[in-house]
Amino acid sequence: MARVNSLVKIEGTLDNLTFYKSAEGHFVRTKGGVSKNRIMNDPAFVRTRENGAEFGSIASSGKLLRNSMGSLLVKAKDPKLSSRLVKVLGQIKNLDTVSVRGSRNVAQGLLDTNAKLLLKGFDFNIKAPLGNVLNAAISVAPATGEVTIFPFNPMEQMRAAEGATHFSLQVGFVNLDFETGLSDLTLSTEEIYPLVQGVISPVLIPSAVATGTGVNFHVLLIEFFQEVNGINYMLNNGAYNVLHILEVQ
Repeated sequence: MARVNSLVKIEGTLDNLTFYKSAEGHFVRTKGGVSKNRIMNDPAFVRTRENGAEFGSIASSGKLLRNSMGSLLVKAKDPKLSSRLVKVLGQIKNLDTVSVRGSRNVAQGLLDTNAKLLLKGFDFNIKAPLGNVLNAAISVAPATGEVTIFPFNPMEQMRAAEGATHFSLQVGFVNLDFETGLSDLTLSTEEIYPLVQGVISPVLIPSAVATGTGVNFHVLLIEFFQEVNGINYMLNNGAYNVLHILEVQ
C-alpha cells in the first residue's frame, strides 16, 4: 500500500493497481490475491468464510447500535466510529460460547455477564471523551433512566469548545434487541446552561421508559453553543460534543 501524492486523485482499478480513498487520504495497492470463487467454495478457506460471516454479523450489529441513537449520533461522532465500535463488538462476539464458529454473534455474547462492561463507558466521539470534557460524578437510575450530575462549576469543571458561551445536557434511554433489530429511544428535555461561574446540579429524566426485549443503554449528550444577540447557535466543528454510554443493562 502506498500513499498517492499526485494532484490528480482517482478511484478504481487501472491495470493491476487499485486506487482508493480512506479517512487518512488517497492510496494505491496492487490488485491480486485469491479469487472470490475459491474463497467461497474451497474447503481450505473454511476458516476465512467463518471469519467473514462473523465480521458481517458484527458490522450489522454496529449499524444497529448507531441507528438506535437516532438524532443524538448526528451531533457527536468521529470518522472512525464504525471501526472502533466493530472492535468492541468483536470482543463481545467472542464471549458467545454457545454458537458454532461462523455463527457467533453479539446478541448471544451479550448474555455473558462481562459483555455489557465492554460497552459501558464507550464514547461515540473519540475526540471528546466524557472524562476529558466534564469532571463531575454522575449517577443513573436504571429503572427510569433518570440521570443526576452531582454539583459542579462549568467554568472550572468543563473543557468547553473554543468560542462557546453555553452548553446543553440531554440523556437518552435506548432499548435495542440485537437479534430482532428492534429498538426504542426516549429522550429528556435538552437543558441549556450558560458557561459562567456558579454551581449547578442537573437532573435529566427521559420522557418515558424505553420498551422492548433487548439491552438497555443510558447515554449522555453534551453540546456547545455560542450566543449571538440572544440566540444560541450550535458550533459547527462539534469537536467537543460528547455522546457517552453511561450504563448498559
